[in-house]
Amino acid sequence: MSVLDRFLKYVSYDTQSDPYSDTHPSTAKQKVLGEALAVELSQIGLQNAHMDEFGYVYAHLPATPGYEGVPCIGLIAHMDTAPGASGANVKPQIISYQGGDIPLGHGEVMRAADYDCLKRYIGQELVVTDGSTLLGADDKAGIAEIFSAVEYLAAHPEIPHGPIAVGITPDEEIGSGADHFDLKGFGAAVAYTVDGGELGELEYENFNAAGAVVTVHGFNIHPGSAKNKMKNALLMAMEFNSMLPPAETPAHTEGYEGFYHLQAMSGDETTATLEYIVRDFDMDKFQRRKVAMERIAAYLNEKYGAGTVELALADQYYNMKAQIEPHMYLIHRAKAAFARCGVEAQEIPIRGGTDGARLSYEGLPCPNLSTGGANFHGVHEFIPVPALEKMVEVLVALVREDK
Repeated sequence: MSVLDRFLKYVSYDTQSDPYSDTHPSTAKQKVLGEALAVELSQIGLQNAHMDEFGYVYAHLPATPGYEGVPCIGLIAHMDTAPGASGANVKPQIISYQGGDIPLGHGEVMRAADYDCLKRYIGQELVVTDGSTLLGADDKAGIAEIFSAVEYLAAHPEIPHGPIAVGITPDEEIGSGADHFDLKGFGAAVAYTVDGGELGELEYENFNAAGAVVTVHGFNIHPGSAKNKMKNALLMAMEFNSMLPPAETPAHTEGYEGFYHLQAMSGDETTATLEYIVRDFDMDKFQRRKVAMERIAAYLNEKYGAGTVELALADQYYNMKAQIEPHMYLIHRAKAAFARCGVEAQEIPIRGGTDGARLSYEGLPCPNLSTGGANFHGVHEFIPVPALEKMVEVLVALVREDK
């Protein structure tokens, strides 16, 4: 099966995760794909292919003779898609891109003026959406590339390689992909997530991340007799948000700049809730961002009364850079694999996170490699077919030992 066929098959499964669920995985439908993936890995020829009770899929490809003592390399991708756009009934389209805007359907147009990267793909086949759902290249492209690479290795025993571990996680998009990852059973000494953007991206720096929930308690009374009595929770919540730096949001930041991101709000005059993610590459700045939110909450409680504002802050993951730097040979190895396949590697910071960030802190150094896709998490998501195919070559080059 070609990597493209694999990818198209995987995106037909709805595997959207749910940040409000208290189950593991967060949605049972992820296990439907997980079961199919475990069967496929077994059919490819990997050993001990299985899905565990939490929806994680694992398998191992033994080393070629003479390379059994080489440290095991892990290849990891995730099966869930982001909660922000529908992942049900995905209808991918394959187009031959000749430049300009791309009409997708359902009134959606991917405009070349909005996406500078499109000009790099003129003359290539692109897999795009039909305008009604996301595509699922994040990260079913990574799964397809890993599976095609290990299938190729299993069919070509003349290519020398050490033991390879494959791991497919659920719930990465909601920050829970490493919660129940079986590091001991996985058995890898080091690993790579294949969960990135455009071809050639190589990442070992990511945001420090926290989630924040602000709950504002007001006092409601009929507006006709509310003077000097009503404390409108909605207005106080708006006041909290207005005290955050307006230019430090995702729409105004890039590169190594951090941000506060209001991602959900709800409520009425009595109770209002704001949900944020807080991000920064620099740990000191990250800590200062959390302190700033605490100070705003304290100020509003002093202004409106104790208990008016409740702030719940929880760290989610940290910048993996400190964990990767003692193992920079992983980056050199990845750059060499890209070069061997005619791709120039680009070391860039991840303005987000991966399972590898948390796994790196749990003792499994795990930088991130590109899948080749772009515009993730929305209806304008796409992936070039040549990038899918090239990443299979890169993964084979990455694990082979006759370098």
